[in-house]
Amino acid sequence: MLPAERRKRIEEWVRKQGHLKISTLSKQLGVSEMTIHRDIKPLVDEGLVVKTFGGISLARGTVAKREDNDCVYCRKWIDKRLAYRLIYADGTVEKTCCAHCGLLRQLQLPEETQFHAICRDFLKNTTISASWATYVCDTSLNMGCCQPQLLPFEFKDEAKKFVKGFGGKLMMYEDVLDKMRADAKVVHCPSHRKGDS
Repeated sequence: MLPAERRKRIEEWVRKQGHLKISTLSKQLGVSEMTIHRDIKPLVDEGLVVKTFGGISLARGTVAKREDNDCVYCRKWIDKRLAYRLIYADGTVEKTCCAHCGLLRQLQLPEETQFHAICRDFLKNTTISASWATYVCDTSLNMGCCQPQLLPFEFKDEAKKFVKGFGGKLMMYEDVLDKMRADAKVVHCPSHRKGDS
């Protein structure tokens, strides 16, 4: 298969699925991962896709064949109780299935992207600013969503009580982002502090 044919197929798949892994593309197309990286370079240069850790995702604003109830990061169905939203300066909204996917999506965004992130308090189910939340990581309670699980709480005291009952550790917003940046070795990461939009 010629490179142009592979690129066309990759473009079709990413428009349909929203996110693809380099290793999966390599196996499906029967070429090396280095060849896949060369094949996707023009798609990245055109702004159709953005590179992610180990894969590519459809760039924000690109028309995809997806349902409104699918996570923009992992494509899973969104349970409103765990949903995480990114609200951009132009009024568009992206939804993810959980805080884990929401924070990973944030790390994909160029530094200059202006947005506000909101999620739901795990206990009260009220809407809170993601940057003010306390997150419980590595709890024994499995919510059946993405791993590692991140459960947001509005109040640190309530998160501490939850950890006493179900285990896990507490992390603040910036700490979670820093850990994800280090784990994924993300190059372009927004630096948002409490109160930033």
